[in-house]
Amino acid sequence: MSTPKSLQSSVAWLLLAALVAGCGGTPRPESQAARDKPPRSHRQTAQTGENTKKNTKATKSPKASQDTKKGPSGMFREPGAATPEPAAKAAEGPAGPRPKPRQRTSLADLLSGNPAAMTDVPEDLADPPDAVGRMVPNLPRMEIDESKVRAAGIRRLEGKHLTLYTDLPPGAEVDGLPGVFDLAFPQWCDYLVVEPSEHADWRLTGVLMKTMKDKARFEQAGLMPADLPAFPHGYARNFEFWLYEQPSDYYRRHLLLHEGTHGFMNTLLGSCGPPWYMEGIAELLGTHLWKDGRLTLGYFPATRDEVPMWGRIKIVRDAYDRFAGARLDDIVHYSGSAHRSNDPYGWCWAAAAFLDRHPRYQQRFRQLPQHVAQRGFSNRFLRMMADDWDQLCEEWELYVARLEYGYDIPREAIDFRPGQPLAEGGATVSVAADRGWQSSGVRLEKGKSYRLSASGRYQVADRPKPWPCEPGGVSIRYWEGRPLGILLGAVRPDEYRVDRPSPLLRPIVIGLGTTLVPQESGTLYLRINDSPGELADNAGTLSVRVEPESP
Repeated sequence: MSTPKSLQSSVAWLLLAALVAGCGGTPRPESQAARDKPPRSHRQTAQTGENTKKNTKATKSPKASQDTKKGPSGMFREPGAATPEPAAKAAEGPAGPRPKPRQRTSLADLLSGNPAAMTDVPEDLADPPDAVGRMVPNLPRMEIDESKVRAAGIRRLEGKHLTLYTDLPPGAEVDGLPGVFDLAFPQWCDYLVVEPSEHADWRLTGVLMKTMKDKARFEQAGLMPADLPAFPHGYARNFEFWLYEQPSDYYRRHLLLHEGTHGFMNTLLGSCGPPWYMEGIAELLGTHLWKDGRLTLGYFPATRDEVPMWGRIKIVRDAYDRFAGARLDDIVHYSGSAHRSNDPYGWCWAAAAFLDRHPRYQQRFRQLPQHVAQRGFSNRFLRMMADDWDQLCEEWELYVARLEYGYDIPREAIDFRPGQPLAEGGATVSVAADRGWQSSGVRLEKGKSYRLSASGRYQVADRPKPWPCEPGGVSIRYWEGRPLGILLGAVRPDEYRVDRPSPLLRPIVIGLGTTLVPQESGTLYLRINDSPGELADNAGTLSVRVEPESP
């Protein structure tokens, strides 16, 4: 079977692009105002009547920060369409007009015919020797004259798997970096499927410079090869990497682990893969939790305070708010020069984190390291996801639209169970309070009238004590403009189209009860209104009765 020309050109560009001059991304602080005051809770207190009373005991932990309004159909703008002015967008509000979404690329557009039966890309698209993310062959390690290093006033820090040269003054955070690196090694081995006992003597050399102005000093000491390209933050090549000092201890470690991931993959796997995977995995494994001397790679930050200057969620949120979100096919086709700007780092992290943590896609995504040095890598990924591509794109859209710190990807995973025709006497369905969108298993018909009524008590928080809730919601706390815990519903059409926003982005309020007349036939989906980052402390279920109304 032949490969479509559009895909051939995209893959060829990925494979033939020149090496990126640096990586790691630019640190992204929150605004000064956001850092000077506590994060605005996504659970906004009502501002009228008795709800204005101070109630510190009723405050759920603000794990999600700086919530912003997000239009349900404004994730992506049409090619060539002007970006709306922020003031105008705010005036319109969430229910205001939105640009027509750009046609989403379906898997059928990417792979012609039967994707599952597609063979590897033709030989003329095989990886060239200098493909992006591939180790430069036969490049020796740096030969370092330690006497020159000492004469230049550069310190040497030693670990089992890292020798680090730096001009930064002594301090616990800097001097502890080789130890952090050593703790990362077994986790890299585990994730990237490398036997650690076979590479016990594996070691990289790192260079950490105070400022770019100090570059000449390191060149004279023999620590900066003459053929090293310019880079703004970090750069990795084979068994060495180079970093400039960063504005926070966290981001310095993040960049060290990011470049260390590149070095690990290049030297032990023979390649880092195409740009989307190369930077996605480096961002995924560079994003970490460092607490009480313990390191956890692949960590999804619960709050922005855990990751000062990291800013990946901010990148995605800001792009979504200006109608410039990236689809998965956009990310998979990033060129070799894409990461000369900062935003692709945020999108690659978001994609890797989503695929790595989602219960339906995780196993397939974690098979990719064994193929990273093979040709047709991105094609292989697309084929692996072929059966679920449309659903994957829909869940990605929902994820991007509501992304926040602590986003619980497993609990937000959607069970795309098609509904069955509603029995004449109606049906009663159960909705879990600690999950995102759930299929009711009931199919509703276009134009017919249905009565939905809900009952039950469930928990929507557990601190300082359990918060009881009913389907009408908790009126003293709000999430996205609706009472916390209130029952929501949406009808997902039988013939779902990938070229329009998911109906799950535009739910209706059911509360204790409502009458619903679907505009299209499809499956009824239900959930309670809550932050994607705060589902874990919910508990219990509610019952929803669905009955046809007499004409």
